[in-house]
Amino acid sequence: MNYEKTAKDILNYVGGKQNVAHLGHCATRLRFTLKDDRQADVEAIKKVPGVLDVVNKGQFQVVVGNTVVEVYDELVKAGNFEGGTGDEADAKSNDSKREKKKIGSMILDFFVSVFQPLIPAMAGAGILKSMLLLLSVIGLIDSKGSTYIVLTSISGAVFYFLPILVALTAAAKLKVNHVVAAAAMSVLLFPDMIANLGSGASFLSIPLTNVNYASQVFPSILGVIFYAFMERFFFKVSPKPIRVFFVPMMSLLLTVPVTLGVLGPLGFHLGTYLTAAILFLFSNFGWVAVGILAALLPFMIATGMHKALTPYVISAIAASGKELLLLPALFAHNMAESAASFAVAIRTKDTRLRGVAVSSAISAMFGIAEPALYGVTLQRKRVLTSIVISSLIGGLSLGLLGVAGSTVVSPSLASISMFIDPSNKMNFVYAILGLVISYVLSFVLTLFLWKDDAQRPGESNAVDNKESTKSMNTVVRSKEVVAIKQPVQGKIIPLTEVNDDVFSTKSMGEGIAVIPSKGELYAPTDGIIKMVFRTQHAVAMETANGSELLFHIGIDTVKLKGKFFESQVKIGDQVKAGDILVKFDIEGIIEAGYDPVLITVVTSREGYDVQCAEGNRKDNDPLMFITTI
Repeated sequence: MNYEKTAKDILNYVGGKQNVAHLGHCATRLRFTLKDDRQADVEAIKKVPGVLDVVNKGQFQVVVGNTVVEVYDELVKAGNFEGGTGDEADAKSNDSKREKKKIGSMILDFFVSVFQPLIPAMAGAGILKSMLLLLSVIGLIDSKGSTYIVLTSISGAVFYFLPILVALTAAAKLKVNHVVAAAAMSVLLFPDMIANLGSGASFLSIPLTNVNYASQVFPSILGVIFYAFMERFFFKVSPKPIRVFFVPMMSLLLTVPVTLGVLGPLGFHLGTYLTAAILFLFSNFGWVAVGILAALLPFMIATGMHKALTPYVISAIAASGKELLLLPALFAHNMAESAASFAVAIRTKDTRLRGVAVSSAISAMFGIAEPALYGVTLQRKRVLTSIVISSLIGGLSLGLLGVAGSTVVSPSLASISMFIDPSNKMNFVYAILGLVISYVLSFVLTLFLWKDDAQRPGESNAVDNKESTKSMNTVVRSKEVVAIKQPVQGKIIPLTEVNDDVFSTKSMGEGIAVIPSKGELYAPTDGIIKMVFRTQHAVAMETANGSELLFHIGIDTVKLKGKFFESQVKIGDQVKAGDILVKFDIEGIIEAGYDPVLITVVTSREGYDVQCAEGNRKDNDPLMFITTI
């Protein structure tokens, strides 16, 4: 790989040196702060040899994998940047302009951080509720029986206590005491307070508005934001000996009355108006709005903008028990992504793309469209065209038939029970009809429109790639299998559950993730250390068969600048399985507001087959197998 050419091409396509306000990098990505994002040619950057993906969420990031240091060094030379910084004087003079540009990204990031952790609980509870409805409709369970009531209470409780759950996630995002914040918002659901509000309560002779705060999210968000200001203020002015009780006491004393008197009613009406606005859109444009939204979803999901609609979906389901716009549109889009990926797998001659397409198709079928979107759709205009058309028509059909969802979860084949409605039995039938329309149309369109892309500069065919990979890795021995064991103690989770699109969509490669319980990263196999990132939060090693592993501790932990990390190895060290590579402070990382998840990915893309272990496993059993091909 020609790092100098790659760097110069990237710099050219981001708008040149004059468009770069700041340049940095983490273990896998070049991080740009651009003066004008519109000057960047994203599609051209993606075609640069060595570039894996481009992510633009508040910060312009070019994913290049474990060659990031080499490309970064060449970028610094090409742009004559000092310490990775562009024209700092000019950047400072444009600070206010850049801050204004980032407000939208900051708001989106806040909402995503608040609601994303709640999705599993709401999805699980919602699907359980829809399955119980199905069982009651077909007569397998008595809807008036005690068992049914107990089971429905599980899902009901999640939504009823949303103000408390939202308080926890909002406080975590704002980096304040989440337990005290949740305690403050729990007053909104306290039985005595509910009765008091119902009888015309007042505080210091100021009347309090009677609001039903159950299942509401905006009152809690506004309340926690106010609490965050109070906690920080009293933390500064409080004497240290009494800080442990004085700060929470005073914060609660001011936050709760202000929330009950002002912020709570304001948040309640905000949620009501938001839902009313969306319903107004639906009532005036009806089925057309569903189709248009479905057609726009590939672009919205790619930028993360679809997550901004989560508060509306929660409010709509809390108010009426169903949602008529986003959930049907998502259903049409997810099915279109799945069908298009299956069609690509049938038509393409590229064996690597076929493997990506099949796995992406299955993921999209079960509600996770990102792998298909990033791995297949957005890189190929013909596929994107097929999905936009089929999503539009599928969405129009679902909108015309008035299909509504009832659960805050990405609609899929697995969650199709979310469309069961006892008061409208045809809702489920119409949902299946919309599924068929989206799926068949997308499959047929992609099948006929597909054409294998021309090779990118620097790429060769599959056979040549294998041979070149073998020639570059002299330690490769044909068909050698390397077993990868658990690199850190803790809970193993699928890579798809990692809260970072580049890793979860497997743009960096196949792998596994672990929520660590002990701050020690161990070598999962024998190998040679190839890279130790300067902030020590990431390490790369080469295994016995020439494949390369990247260990990345935490999400966005490059911003910690090495704090809480202590590398035990250096580049060139030979390590044995079980040797300690990095020691890190889990509690410190969490308290600083970062996710400490340990990510392990196989960054060698050609010449290797990677399989993750399935089924039950015992301690010390391998998690992955890397085979040379």
